[in-house]
Amino acid sequence: MAEQPIRSVCVYCGSRPGRDPAYVEAAADLGRALAEAGLRLVYGAGDVGIMGAVAAAARAAGGRQMGVIPQHLFGREAHSRADPDLIVTETMHERKKVMFMNADAVVALPGGPGTLDELFEVLTWRQLGLHEKPVILLNTNGYWDPLIALIDRVIEAGFAEPDFAAFLTPCATPAAVMAFLRSELALTTP
Repeated sequence: MAEQPIRSVCVYCGSRPGRDPAYVEAAADLGRALAEAGLRLVYGAGDVGIMGAVAAAARAAGGRQMGVIPQHLFGREAHSRADPDLIVTETMHERKKVMFMNADAVVALPGGPGTLDELFEVLTWRQLGLHEKPVILLNTNGYWDPLIALIDRVIEAGFAEPDFAAFLTPCATPAAVMAFLRSELALTTP
């Protein structure tokens, strides 16, 4: 049980929409829910794919945002420097650090190699005792089921302690993500 309520949530997700329209729909639902709960969205600053959907929905619902993007992706994923809450970093590593350090919890939505990189970095940091922030998987239509099975296999094969699986909380819907944040983390909302 966390002592401080969650104020900012870092979202890792795809810069592509994926093939299942449910991914974009769930991203928009989560963005809206975060805004309605008074939580600031910390994200990769892209206005494309699932990343763009979560941000657009949060923005439309009046939510606060902090976008973080490396210079080399600026023209590719984000198209405007007009946002006062946009941080442009020099490297991807710096982007990940800034995003994580400015959030109280992490939610991973469906995504590709970049999302996996971000997710496993924070899980590794948790395993090493560098943080205790909750890490949640938005498991839309079972997208993350193979990853959950892989983590079980890693534990079974002796490459991680059994408590490693507890560092990750799968939730099937955005409503379940929000319920987890509210109940487990004593989140108070307006």
